[in-house]
Amino acid sequence: MYLPAHFEEKRPELLHGLISTHPLGLLVTQDPAGEMVANTIPFLLEADPEGGPGILRAHVARSNPLWRESRTDVDSLVVFQGPQTYISPSMYPSKAATGKVVPTWNYIMAQGRGRLHAVEDADWLRAFVTRLSERHEAARPVPWAVSDAPEDFIDATLRAIVGIEIKLSSLRGKWKVSQNRTPADQDGVVYGLRSLGGTEAEAMAKAIAERNEPAR
Repeated sequence: MYLPAHFEEKRPELLHGLISTHPLGLLVTQDPAGEMVANTIPFLLEADPEGGPGILRAHVARSNPLWRESRTDVDSLVVFQGPQTYISPSMYPSKAATGKVVPTWNYIMAQGRGRLHAVEDADWLRAFVTRLSERHEAARPVPWAVSDAPEDFIDATLRAIVGIEIKLSSLRGKWKVSQNRTPADQDGVVYGLRSLGGTEAEAMAKAIAERNEPAR
């Protein structure tokens, strides 16, 4: 990806936090003919015992050719998208001073790369879907658990899915959050976004404030 140095994010805690908060990734693979194939899949990022950037784990339907046809001799790409917002020139105080401003788009994203590996082992799948459910059910007043469903139903469901693992060789982030603007313009964008309201605008305003305040 195009990654100017002032937009690059390397801190593991922020990259891992983005994937934890926005786990629905776009997985891009190559099939045997070299065609690019994209699938949207929820992932868990778990620690790499060998000290790498992490291991992405997920599961897909057995009927999905992804797990059989994706090339394993080249890296696959997974893209995670965080908050994103349109930025109007009207938010910049410099508009009144010079008029030399144009619209842009702020966004936060991470890209992970690594070789894809399919997993058909039933014990692995049961353990994984248990962790996945625990992760996403944790905030509910009465969390659902795999053990809530009949055993024969779970066994049949596990036979209908295949796990995938991607041991990451790299994990890179791009935080385009107004770093290329003056402090006054950054404050103007934060104010403008908070005036708009909404989840995306508030999340972006928070990201701009957190990323740029320490640099002042």
